[in-house]
Amino acid sequence: MATLTLKPGRERSLLRRHPWVFSGAVAVVEGAPEAGETVEIRAAGGEWMARGAYSPSSQIRARVWTFRGEEEIGPAFFRNRVREAFLRRGPLFEGGSVDALRLVHSENDGLPGVIVDRYGSFLVLQLLSAGADAWRGSLLEAVQGAWQVLLPGLPLRGVVERSDPEIRGKEGLEPRVGTVAGEEPPDEVEIREGDCRFLVDLRRGQKTGFYLDQRENRRRVQDVAGGLEVLNAFAYTGGFGIAALAGGARRVLNLEASADALQLAARNAELNGAGPESWESRQGDAFRLLRTLRDEGRSFDLVVLDPPKFAESRGQVDGASRGYKDINLQAFRLLRPGGLLFTFSCSGHMSVELFQKIVSDAALDASREGRILRRLEQGPDHPTSLAFPEGSYLKGLMVEAS
Repeated sequence: MATLTLKPGRERSLLRRHPWVFSGAVAVVEGAPEAGETVEIRAAGGEWMARGAYSPSSQIRARVWTFRGEEEIGPAFFRNRVREAFLRRGPLFEGGSVDALRLVHSENDGLPGVIVDRYGSFLVLQLLSAGADAWRGSLLEAVQGAWQVLLPGLPLRGVVERSDPEIRGKEGLEPRVGTVAGEEPPDEVEIREGDCRFLVDLRRGQKTGFYLDQRENRRRVQDVAGGLEVLNAFAYTGGFGIAALAGGARRVLNLEASADALQLAARNAELNGAGPESWESRQGDAFRLLRTLRDEGRSFDLVVLDPPKFAESRGQVDGASRGYKDINLQAFRLLRPGGLLFTFSCSGHMSVELFQKIVSDAALDASREGRILRRLEQGPDHPTSLAFPEGSYLKGLMVEAS
């Protein structure tokens, strides 16, 4: 087996069980490992540190599979890791009110680059690293076997692969999308979140089809939306808007750039019994539409800002900060006194402290005062390993504006 030997002092992160080895930490590569091949990782003095997947095209040169020397990497390893991850989600199924959630969350479940999401009777598999891609067959077998353990009474209808994010390019991988086991899913798969129903496009939808990481935050909006007029910016297929109506909101206005997403949002509204008297949508750039609403003299009791990732790298954080400042400024100007702002960033390079400062500056520029009622994050099916803070990417604030 090929070996990566680290430079002196570069083993510290591995001693803390962080699963990434960057290219700059590697002193010597012994052997000629191919992309995705398992390699031994040793400290400068020769001490064994870990066993991981080699990625010659990426700045993350190796992603750790295991820190246990006795643990071999093979089909049995992936069967065990996937099964453990599925079983950890077992309590989230209690009561049967949720049938869509993340079952494997990559590094945070000890499976770097591996995402598995459940949508009703279908699974979506996403492989983002060279190591995950190399073990594709074993992982496909593992997820099908783990389904039978977690949901023995429910047949698995099919597995869809959505290995299409741009990050695969950094690993030297081409995109791959298609049904890899069982039957083709319908164009729209229906899922449920408590009182809400949603239609999801597994083949073409954003992420793996839906923003599963916002489930608990949609529920919080539902809890406070009774009788309120709601603005749902960057609405995608209307998730927060549907949740608000389920909580008794008086009316919801959705802003979304994608016509296809708004068409699906309209079908979601029909599915949940919402009529034109309570559901309105506008297509276009949210930055422009927020200003248009202000010029029209519109105001709202509750505003949701759930934009896409503005910062793909550390070098983009300054530009992203300006974007977040702008939309939050407009939101504060549109909020009625005592109104609620649910504002989010899914940019992993944006710190919690910086995001709060941006929102605070936006309130100041809008001549508003704000109080944080709750800090928001991804749900428990998207856990964060203590050793891998990068796993905590979604951050949000529930703010009362006076």
